Amino acid sequence: MGPYAVSADEVGDPRKLIVSCTVNGQLRQQAPIEDLIFDVPDLISIISSGITLRSGDIIATGTPAGTGVGFTPPRFLQPGDVIECAITGLGKLRNTIAVPTHPAPGAEKTGCGSTVGR
Repeated sequence: MGPYAVSADEVGDPRKLIVSCTVNGQLRQQAPIEDLIFDVPDLISIISSGITLRSGDIIATGTPAGTGVGFTPPRFLQPGDVIECAITGLGKLRNTIAVPTHPAPGAEKTGCGSTVGR
């Protein structure tokens, strides 16, 4: 999560914010918040009817179309890939996929540089 937190008064109309993701500079995902199946107030209402939400809690909503599995052939992240996720006016989070240095015990190496437990 990041690159930083902002308060509601800094956001404006959250439905107009656009979420995007690039991999190595190539746009993979982009969609406005208003395209969510449930709007943010409804999500908060539904979730808070079953649990107590506290300041700092995070509600993960899923992801727009464009994940690697949706490509033909699929495009999985590789060591060295740079992923940038952004939300309009709120900033950009940049991460680089690392090469694992020590596989987890009982894990086998996969073709994409990650490990899978057995």
